[in-house]
Amino acid sequence: MFAGSQLGKGTQFREAAQNLGRLLTRNRWSLVYGGGSVGLMGAIADAVLAEGGEVVGVIPEFLATRELLHTGLTDVIVTPDMHTRKAKMAELSDAFIALPGGLGTFEEFFEVMTWAQLGVHRKPLGLLNADGFYDPLVNLVEHSIESQFVRPEHRNLVCVGTGPEELIEKMGAYEPPPVPKWFNLEEA
Repeated sequence: MFAGSQLGKGTQFREAAQNLGRLLTRNRWSLVYGGGSVGLMGAIADAVLAEGGEVVGVIPEFLATRELLHTGLTDVIVTPDMHTRKAKMAELSDAFIALPGGLGTFEEFFEVMTWAQLGVHRKPLGLLNADGFYDPLVNLVEHSIESQFVRPEHRNLVCVGTGPEELIEKMGAYEPPPVPKWFNLEEA
């Protein structure tokens, strides 16, 4: 799970995170996330824990020492740096979801999306598009497809849902697109 360290404007993002956390627990999914106690990260972790679910936090040492570490988690893995954190989260996760967030959320999600595009993994990817938060990103991907920088079949790398139930349903039915050859040598 990738999520903002802020709650965002209004209550809709926190409510979406909490609802997703409850739904994950009811479906017997564990949460692997960045280990923070603040923002949407903390909101989803708290919701999973309140339902009796398992939460694994993976946090780099420099953030754990800044009192950002959630102290009530099922398990905590402290890594030496961000690169190791992302690799560990990817290793432990069977799927990836991005809640609304900022630059860190975008960067982490784009990395696992790129890995899917390259065929490094075949795990489902999801965007919780609460209150249309990810509409600009979906439009950017479409623009990249129209501009022939992204292959049309790669639009199916990501499941987009406006609410937790819709997103989990789409991710449950996920079929990864084929991993095509990167470029035509005759065109290069």
